[in-house]
Amino acid sequence: MSKPRIEAAGGLITDSQGHLLLIYRRGYWDLPKGKVDPGESVEDCAIREVQEETGISEVTLGELLGITLHEYFDQWTHQDVEKQTHWFAMKAADGQHLTPQTEEDIEQLIWADQIQIDLCMQDTYPNILEIVSKAGFYKKP
Repeated sequence: MSKPRIEAAGGLITDSQGHLLLIYRRGYWDLPKGKVDPGESVEDCAIREVQEETGISEVTLGELLGITLHEYFDQWTHQDVEKQTHWFAMKAADGQHLTPQTEEDIEQLIWADQIQIDLCMQDTYPNILEIVSKAGFYKKP
């Protein structure tokens, strides 16, 4: 029997200096993303989730960078599910205040330079490593 599939979307957000916005949640570095609401496009979802999870309001949607698929146990439905996430390039206007969405267990937000990205990618999920590498922000050792 196949697992239920959840559609999600998120972003790889950069600022004018090329820093990548990373979130720290549940002991891992991650990217802002979330589930698509009924009737919502993946593009609209990606923007909404980025805004909700980071507090930034001025973000511009770019190209689709890729789609990842991973499985996990959904604590709300009490079943194993597949999450298919659409990842978009995004640009954020400079000077915006970052506010971690603590209800989603987000503890920290950083604008990561290359040294920080390299460090953070040692403590992340395989699907995040995959999309960050594919987008050219990280080269696996």
